[in-house]
This record gives sequence, C-alpha cells and structure tokens, in this order.
Amino acid sequence: MTIEQLFKNNKAWITEHLNNDPHFFENLSKKQEPEFLYIGCSDSRVTAEELMGLHPGEVFVHRNIANLVPNTDLNSMSVINYAVNHLKVKHIIVCGHYGCGGIAAAMQQSDLGLLNPWLRNIRDVYRLHFKELESITDETTRNRRLVELNVQEQCINIIKMAEIQQANLERNLVVYGWVFDLSTGKLIDLKIDFDTILQKITTVYKITK
Repeated sequence: MTIEQLFKNNKAWITEHLNNDPHFFENLSKKQEPEFLYIGCSDSRVTAEELMGLHPGEVFVHRNIANLVPNTDLNSMSVINYAVNHLKVKHIIVCGHYGCGGIAAAMQQSDLGLLNPWLRNIRDVYRLHFKELESITDETTRNRRLVELNVQEQCINIIKMAEIQQANLERNLVVYGWVFDLSTGKLIDLKIDFDTILQKITTVYKITK
C-alpha cells in the first residue's frame, strides 16, 4: 500500500457516497450532533464506526493505547468534557478488545521506556484485582480478564468526573463497558453493575448534590 493509493481510495470513497447521496458532504459539513462518545484502543484492527455500523457524524471518538482514561491525562479528560458539555452526548462507551497489545505489554517485566508511566495504569488495575487475576493459571484467560477489568476501571474513572455526575442527573447520561472480540467480530456488553461497585465509594467521589 502506497500513499498515492490512499488518495485514490479517498476519491473512490467520495464517489461512492455521492452516488448514494448527492448531499452527503454538504450535510456532513454541518454541525455534528453525535449521541455517543466512544473511547477505544488505538489498535489498527479496531475501528469504532465500522464495528458499530455507524456513519460519519454519529459517534465522537477518542482512542489511545489500551483505552485508558487516567485522571491525569488532559487529552482524554478534554475529550470527555467537550463531548459531555458541548456535544451533549447521551452515552459514553469504553471499549477494550481481547488480544490487546497494551495489556500484554503491561504484563511484561521489562523497561519499555516512555511507555512505562502509561502502562503503569494497567498495572494498577492488576494490583486492584490481584487476587482474582493471580488465581487464573492460564495466561491467555488471565489477559482476557485483565482486558475486562481494565475497561471496568476506566469506566469508574469516568464516573468520578464532576461533569459526568452532573450530566447523569440532568439527562441520565450512561457509561457502558464493552469488549470487542477480534476472533468473532462480536461486541460484548460486560453489563458492569456500577451501582454495586461504586456503593462503597460514592460518598468519596460524589461531587454533585
């Protein structure tokens, strides 16, 4: 694949959309009003719009290594703030995927340079769920479970935010934890019981009255 081919692909993409809808790009250039914020992994095999069957303008997307939402990351915090306060999204989805390279890298006992502080967030998830994860003897199964727990903890990080709590009160904004299975193409709703998980810490993180 060459750079020139990418521009050819772009022309073909334009033609395809205009054949289906002559006003496609005219409408696309207008104000975006997505109902979903999708926070996923940067993995090249996982494309947000395609796996959910959505079109341009229907989902606001943020991606990084291992779909993390650290409280100190101004990038993800700014994306969430903009999506919630300005775009008024109704749903926030954190989507991990099995076979995640970031999860696997975090489990290596090696110096990965600049990646170390980022992957430490995943290691913190492992520490929080150490007993459960250490009880899993099969490495692949353990990594898959860590993918799920990582999604759960990133969802909790989002729920801690003041703008999320306010939006939940005002318009019932909901946070979801999903996993994408590359081997089957299926999206899996982890059906995380946030009410139970947060019951013990609600008073600590609650900001809105």
